Amino acid sequence: MNPVFIPIIATVACLVLAFLIMKLVTRKRKKEGKLTKKRQVFITLGIFLFFWFGGGFVYFSIYTHATDNALKFMESDSTVKVSENDTGYFFDGPGNESAFIFYPGAKVDEKAYAELMHGLASDGVDCFLISMPFHMAFMGSGKANDVIEKGGYKKYYVGGHSLGGAILGQYLEKNTEKVNGVAFIAAYSTAPVSDRLSVVQIKGSNDGVINWNDVNKYDSNLPKNATKLTIEGGNHSQFGDYGLQRGDNEATILRDEQLRQTKDAIEKMISA
Repeated sequence: MNPVFIPIIATVACLVLAFLIMKLVTRKRKKEGKLTKKRQVFITLGIFLFFWFGGGFVYFSIYTHATDNALKFMESDSTVKVSENDTGYFFDGPGNESAFIFYPGAKVDEKAYAELMHGLASDGVDCFLISMPFHMAFMGSGKANDVIEKGGYKKYYVGGHSLGGAILGQYLEKNTEKVNGVAFIAAYSTAPVSDRLSVVQIKGSNDGVINWNDVNKYDSNLPKNATKLTIEGGNHSQFGDYGLQRGDNEATILRDEQLRQTKDAIEKMISA
């Protein structure tokens, strides 16, 4: 299920649940004529808000954490300086012309992508790893603008994994002129992407999470000159470092190799 629809489904479910509970709790008073319709509405609304906010807090508080290995790449070294800022984390390498802004997948700790960011920065592409509200990209779809508006680079590129990539497709509808290229990683765009952008779509052949029917359905939204890479043996989870995601298939290549191919593809997109 697309995480974008979760708030809508949750709202409907909470409304139905609140209505049923109100009917059950107030049945006796209603028979006695002690409960007006106005009070029934207020009771239903109160129950709805309790479940909506309480359930939402529990749901969004649970997310997949980065592994200890991923956290090693959150440390600065002689080539890359890692620091925290108001949009997330900044990986400052030897480059100063191009910046890559990355949106993480749904309910995934952004630090799970530190190795990929560190590798790109080492090769001369400074990276901004975005921290999303409640780890959901649709709640911070415009955060790339917070980076771009501060300036400092000649060219800006965006990329995202899974939901993070899908949200970038929507972001580009109104912000195409602000960026030079985009990397869809285990993701697709539901909106047409301008052919003035350098575009790469990277997928794993063993991906058990992505909706392959939607990948084919929205394939025409990518420019004709877009690069499409399928990493043989790669899965959904190994684009980050947070363990095997529920519903995913086991990869038949090492995560290091999948990340290497991903990094190389992004760098080719940027150099193009």
